[in-house]
Amino acid sequence: MSDAERAAKLRLARSRNIGPVTYRQLLARFPSAQDAIEAIPDLARRGGGRAPQLADMRLIEAEMAEVERLGASYLFLHTPPYPPPLGEIGAAPPVLIVRGDLTLLAKPIVGMVGARNASAAARRFARELAFALGDAGYVAASGLARGIDTAVHHGSIDSGTIAVIAGGIDIFYPPENQDLQLDIAERGVLVAEQPPGSEPKARHFPYRNRIIAGLGMGVIVVEAAPKSGSLITARQANEFGREVMAVPGSPLDPRAQGCNQLIRDGANLIQTVDDVLEILQPFGSAGAEQPEIRYRPEKVSADVEPHERSTVTELLGPVPVTVDEIIRQSGIAPNVVQTVLLELELAGRLERHAGGKVSLEQQP
Repeated sequence: MSDAERAAKLRLARSRNIGPVTYRQLLARFPSAQDAIEAIPDLARRGGGRAPQLADMRLIEAEMAEVERLGASYLFLHTPPYPPPLGEIGAAPPVLIVRGDLTLLAKPIVGMVGARNASAAARRFARELAFALGDAGYVAASGLARGIDTAVHHGSIDSGTIAVIAGGIDIFYPPENQDLQLDIAERGVLVAEQPPGSEPKARHFPYRNRIIAGLGMGVIVVEAAPKSGSLITARQANEFGREVMAVPGSPLDPRAQGCNQLIRDGANLIQTVDDVLEILQPFGSAGAEQPEIRYRPEKVSADVEPHERSTVTELLGPVPVTVDEIIRQSGIAPNVVQTVLLELELAGRLERHAGGKVSLEQQP
């Protein structure tokens, strides 16, 4: 990939109204990122709005220089060594910033998450389980948070660990994990979606969670309260077709309620590393590289009739609805529906939600 194409892809990824789905569709429709950039004004006009303001190239060039200065590198969607399983999910990050041993991204990965205020017993269990999984040939991925995440990384640092962080790759959060983060950047893999210098914000953590859920073959929840971020990760893993595993806990401990509920709802009950291996080994041998997943880009149409555009738009409203439902009710070809949605999003009129749902933005 040329430097110009890398810069154009990064510019698309950093621009407003261009989310992961629209990014993928633009690159599926046009031969290069630069061609997609040049077509955006016309696509936005068809969607009934003005073209989004693209990221300033001076900022893009400055970011690329900073990433290089930090000893990190970019991974672009569907371009090796971007992890194929992550690229399979609908909301896959267009660009990742990584630092460390990138060969770990090709190995079988297991996500491990849990409570920040975890009990001492749960932390010990997470550390020992992560160590045992590493000994069996798996790479543990977690979020470098306090509690269970930290225990997971300590347990798997020698065999290979992946830390997905919510802020920029140069931001240490939580501050007490600075040494651990630097160690992972040397011996494991540090992964960030946000540009360097980005302080982690509340809205960034669900994005980070989807990366942990999408990277590997399954997610293990060690300890989690109801409505916690760990349960969001488990839900995302289930939506992505990954195995969801949970460690049971005392019904008297609120920190165990989330895991117990997951098990009640059908998650796999985990008590030893053998339980995990029994679940995961049918999907691939430990120590082997992850199987290649051939990317099939969403089809979009270059031509949309006016009545088709109006029909799709009329079916949209403030209440999120699945794209499949729009296709079913409109009776319009999927590639045409996808094109109309692409145009509306570039025009700033469409909002995408989890689970493949979309809604119209409320106009002031």
